Amino acid sequence: MGHHPAQQQAFSTRAIHSGYNPMDEQGALCPPLHLTSTFVAESADDMGAMFAGEKQGHFYTRISNPTLDLLERRIADLENAEAALGTASGMGAISATLWTLVAPGDEIIVDMTLYGCTFAFMRHGLGKFGVKVRHVDLTKTSLLQDAINDKTKVVYFETPANPNMRIVDIAAISEIAHQSGAYVVVDNTYATPYLTRPIDFGADIVVHSATKYLGGHGDLVAGIVAGSKELLTQIRLVGLKDMTGAVMSPFNAMLIMRGLKTLELRMDRHCQSAMKIAAWMESQSMVDVVHYPGLKSSPYHDLASRQMDGFGGMIAFELKGGINAGKAFIDALNLIHCAVSLGDAESLIQHPASMTHSPYTPEERAEYGISDGLVRLSIGLESVDDLMADLAQAFAALEHVTA
Repeated sequence: MGHHPAQQQAFSTRAIHSGYNPMDEQGALCPPLHLTSTFVAESADDMGAMFAGEKQGHFYTRISNPTLDLLERRIADLENAEAALGTASGMGAISATLWTLVAPGDEIIVDMTLYGCTFAFMRHGLGKFGVKVRHVDLTKTSLLQDAINDKTKVVYFETPANPNMRIVDIAAISEIAHQSGAYVVVDNTYATPYLTRPIDFGADIVVHSATKYLGGHGDLVAGIVAGSKELLTQIRLVGLKDMTGAVMSPFNAMLIMRGLKTLELRMDRHCQSAMKIAAWMESQSMVDVVHYPGLKSSPYHDLASRQMDGFGGMIAFELKGGINAGKAFIDALNLIHCAVSLGDAESLIQHPASMTHSPYTPEERAEYGISDGLVRLSIGLESVDDLMADLAQAFAALEHVTA
């Protein structure tokens, strides 16, 4: 599916080297940071030709910049995509993409579970402009076949989904969507291109919050879109340039490239620790259910094993005692911080119903599978033994309160 030769180098090698030759930049091992808003042309005719798209080149950083360009080419390589685009945030990536693809009267089919701000943008943002958003359980492929029609322009989902870890079959959904002429847009934030490459399974566009695992250090906010050159050119020149202006700073592009150098190492550790913690949590008497695709008990285990090269660093779980137990548990932790976001070196825990997914009404949360008692845990890079010790003492504190 990708446009790469059969002798493609390994992921970690490309994450460190792709698209850059130090000898092009006076031998600088690290790519230079181009902190400039505008670029000088040789002549008025040259500048006019660049504006007209007849000549390649940079003329204004809202549209392109050498630092952003390198990041974009590197991400495209890792996603097996033809092209990519950096944006100011994950929501910038999603909104720039959808503003480009849909018009009044079009429909978007989305999965039952979406990140809260994505849900709000679709429902309350696009909805105001005559775009209809319909929720379909995309884990049941046949339901898409029933729901899709000639007005469906986009089928959009996350896999694994935030926050309840549902996994959608990218290949099966893409096949049905394409039969109806709809684009498939996949949010790949949780998995990263190290674990899942949706374009290889037939998706048209991949979006990321690069704030999370790609940056990896909790020190930036950014987004990524990847897909075909044709679609990405449209998203750059319409959704990004004119509709949102959600431009990534070159400094952030530099930080993300630094993050990519260790992405494989970090993801291996996130996955390893999360697997150990999820399995241990299943045996805790206070825990009602653990949602983690690496567990044999997960209804998505087989699909995740086929579609992912690892099960990720995110765990969702529900405690007996619901929402109050969840809050008491979060408050009892010492090492693991209560914070939204994920994919950082630090382990983070949050309560979706009152935090990241609060744009949903209680009725919508019930309908779309985000229970009030669900707790979301982002496993960081600390010692797994220290993390388990912190979780164990919080369980003990909870037992004491409820005893």
